[in-house]
Amino acid sequence: MKHRLLLLLCTLFSLASSAQTTPFRFAFLSDTHIGSPSGLSEEDLRRTVADINRQTGIAFVVVTGDITELGTDRELALAKRILDSLNVPWFVVPGNHDTGWSESGGLSVTKVFGYDRFSFDHGGIRFIGCASGPYVRMSDGHVPRGHVNWLKKELAKVPKGQPVVFLNHYPLDNGLDNWYEVVDALKEHNTVLALCGHGHSNRPVKAEEIPAVMGRSNLRAKEAEGGYNLVDVRTDSFLFTERRPLSGNEKTWMRVAFREQRYDRTKSFPRPDFTVNTRYPQVRARWTVASAANIISTPAVVDDRLVVVGNQDGMMEAHDLASGKRKWTFATGGPIFSSPAAAPGRLVFGSADGYIYCLSTKGKLLWKTAAGAAVLGSPLVHEGTVYIGASDGRFRALDLATGALRWSYDSLQGPVTGMPAVRDRLLVFGAWDRHLYALDLDRKGLAWKWSTGSTVINYSPAACTPVITDSTVYVVAPDRYLSAIDRATGATLWRSNESTVRESIGASADGRWIYGKTMQDTIVAVAAGREKVPAAWKLHAGFGYEHVPSMLVEAEGILYFGTRNGVVYAVDPATRSVRWAHKIDNSMVNTVRVLPGRRLLVSTMDGRLCLLEEK
Repeated sequence: MKHRLLLLLCTLFSLASSAQTTPFRFAFLSDTHIGSPSGLSEEDLRRTVADINRQTGIAFVVVTGDITELGTDRELALAKRILDSLNVPWFVVPGNHDTGWSESGGLSVTKVFGYDRFSFDHGGIRFIGCASGPYVRMSDGHVPRGHVNWLKKELAKVPKGQPVVFLNHYPLDNGLDNWYEVVDALKEHNTVLALCGHGHSNRPVKAEEIPAVMGRSNLRAKEAEGGYNLVDVRTDSFLFTERRPLSGNEKTWMRVAFREQRYDRTKSFPRPDFTVNTRYPQVRARWTVASAANIISTPAVVDDRLVVVGNQDGMMEAHDLASGKRKWTFATGGPIFSSPAAAPGRLVFGSADGYIYCLSTKGKLLWKTAAGAAVLGSPLVHEGTVYIGASDGRFRALDLATGALRWSYDSLQGPVTGMPAVRDRLLVFGAWDRHLYALDLDRKGLAWKWSTGSTVINYSPAACTPVITDSTVYVVAPDRYLSAIDRATGATLWRSNESTVRESIGASADGRWIYGKTMQDTIVAVAAGREKVPAAWKLHAGFGYEHVPSMLVEAEGILYFGTRNGVVYAVDPATRSVRWAHKIDNSMVNTVRVLPGRRLLVSTMDGRLCLLEEK
């Protein structure tokens, strides 16, 4: 009897909840890719906008990410101009193409659109949208730490029982490295639907028990016209109809039941596995701290006592090396993706706010120098000079003491997001303009520039830190080649895709070996030299599919590197075996900072900073 009464009450509550929803229709767009190589994406979006404007009864429009191809300021401004032509309200969230190669580090999304997340009510439903990365570096999908924190606070404001529709660029599965945290937060509420893009196709997707739908790309691809979805919200269902903007053809392809969702929080689903830490007890985290925002750079050590690293909220944070205790913070006006460089009594870094900063070891501003755009590149301090690239087409040489410009190279055609390397007065770095640049520090100008030969900007040798030996420069790029370049002339000596190394490279301390991290669970060692030779050895290390640009660092005879799923590895090149592995979280590990005594400072995209030490 009690069971029947409870069931009746639940049914009545569900009917009451549904009755509060007023039927309406909205347009669901995704993956517009303004600026795409075909040149047709702008026309496709204009057609869709015009078609929406010709109709009546559409309440609003949502766009679930990849608004642009490369997240450039020009592409974002153009997308907004087209969307501003809509006669109804519209809402966007950025995706990986808007942030991963962004010249502003994603900051321009907020500047152009006024936001990069949203929350609003319509027809009795709360619609909540979050941004997705990766930002500046290649990695798995990721909802930024700041957005996850915001989402939880926003959900706490939703009245009990009110239906929630969540929007994100990525599906809520393990293609999003922190999917489980988002899903768990949504399951605390009456989340009736999740919408996403990314896959360019109309289909249902997995989000554990949450009803979820992927929408097609607005692009025409190989067809005569593109398309988008109309979603009819009824008291009992969400009805998805694909519409073609020129012909007006419509096809209803999906119905999702609209009912109250009460998720059983005792049910278990796959979650990140940390058992690797029990297999290697010889390494432990001496301390771990969590930042309020993503960390997408390598920490620096100042005066052997402070660990300093920046985050996506624009904060440079200093922690005590021994304990991890925070000592001071310094706020900039934009996200920090620049790995700070330490010099005696000084710390130098760039910010997406368009400035290069120099702080004292106590966090006080000593100087700042304006660039013409975001400064995402990491500085190199060499012989009293700061060398750093920005997104304004310039690579600068600044006086370390004053920040004054000594000279600059002004012919870059894309942003610099990586760190330069220097040897014998030759400085080498890549940019997202297809080229690798070598600057002669004595002549204060270009020595040579080199490219992979590809016309695709995404294949630029821009994410790796080059390796320079006596006569050769080595780089890797997303085209999956390891390339050897003559240091004096910039001529290609050889290129090899034997091991599909992507954007991670390193060298042995004696310069005899070049190391690479491949996309297929493998570390590869190639003998340094001007002749192309097969790999000397390969090690299947156990990290699985891999693509993040975390450089390999050898110190005290051990090779260290991080992966896309929060695991740090130590490999012994002599025995060609894994010495240990340790999982910190489930997000990208940045290039590690190795300290004496087999200690490592490690930062992750999800905002973890820790000191690992081997017993």
